[in-house]
Amino acid sequence: MAEELEPEQLNTYFALMESVSLLHHAVEQQVRAAGELSYVQFQLLARLADSPDRQLTMTALADGVVYSRSGLTHQAGLLEKAGLVTRTPSPDDQRATLVTITQAGVDRVRAILPGHIALVRDLLFAPLAARDLRTLGDTMARIRDHMRAQPPRSVSTRQRRG
Repeated sequence: MAEELEPEQLNTYFALMESVSLLHHAVEQQVRAAGELSYVQFQLLARLADSPDRQLTMTALADGVVYSRSGLTHQAGLLEKAGLVTRTPSPDDQRATLVTITQAGVDRVRAILPGHIALVRDLLFAPLAARDLRTLGDTMARIRDHMRAQPPRSVSTRQRRG
């Protein structure tokens, strides 16, 4: 049987998960109201808008936003249908598909960003002193890097349903 978490660990875990849930819910509402997108769709567009040549492979995009391949294919299809991205075969890898943000996609991200930034600043950063912000940033970067050291979801094999 696995050991239990220490009380301080358990309290920290629950505070983190509740904070992430509250922030995610508020961001999801803001993104829907400002840009008629889901948070995942906004993440995809924002990553593409910030990438070189405004394009990434489907695999890099899935790994970057930590999303399943099938889920990303569905979301990319919706974004393509809305004229916010295009998908084309990669000229460098016949197995890869490139996703490129369109100007309409860039415009949508730009329309969402001011409210998004204000919300994140208010909910996440307002209660923190500069020292707290540095500590939180350093801590979360270490945690993220530790988690990212695991193989990305895109390389995991799928279990057959039996």
